[in-house]
Amino acid sequence: MELFVGTRHKIANLILSKKTARIKRRVHYSNMKSIRKIGIVWDASKSEDFTSLSKFHQRMHERNIDVKIIGYWAGDELPDRLTAIRFLSCIRKKELSFFYKPVSEESDAFINTNFDVLIDVNFDKKFPLYYISSLSTASFKVGLFDSENNTSIFDLMMELKKPVHVGNYLDQVVHYLEMINSGTTKKVDKS
Repeated sequence: MELFVGTRHKIANLILSKKTARIKRRVHYSNMKSIRKIGIVWDASKSEDFTSLSKFHQRMHERNIDVKIIGYWAGDELPDRLTAIRFLSCIRKKELSFFYKPVSEESDAFINTNFDVLIDVNFDKKFPLYYISSLSTASFKVGLFDSENNTSIFDLMMELKKPVHVGNYLDQVVHYLEMINSGTTKKVDKS
C-alpha cells in the first residue's frame, strides 16, 4: 500500500506543470516522407498491444524510419517477453521517484531524443508516461483527445471510439500524418 497516493499525484502534477511551462519547443512537421525517427510511449501492462507495436515497427522499418518505444511496467521485474528487444526499453516502478517521476537513464535519453514524431499510446494516463510525453523534445506529438484536460501536450489529437485498439490507432495516426503535407519547413515555437 502506497502512502498519500492522491497527494503525491497532485504534487507530481504541479512539479510537471512548472517544468513544462519553462520548455520552449519547436513544433515542426512537413510530411510523412521527412520522418526519420518516431518515438512511442506505451503502457507495457497492456501486453496484448505488443503485437500491434511490433507490426508498426516493422512497417516503419520498411520505410527506413527508426522507431524507439519506451514502456512503463508497474512491477519491479520485467516479464521475459519484454526483455532483449532492441527497439523497446521499459521503466519499472522501482525506477520512479517518490513523486512518480521516471529516474532511469532510458527515460532521460528518450525525453532528450529529437524524434520527428512522438506517438503517445498511454490511454490510461499513467503519470510516468505522461511525464515523458510532456517533457519530450519531439518535433511533433500525437495523442488521444482528452475532453477532461483543457491543456494538451499534443500537436495532433485523435478522437477514436472506446475501447481504443492500438493497431487501429496507429493506422489512423499514419493515415493523418500522410494527409498532412505542408510543403514547407515552417517552424512554430510552442511554449
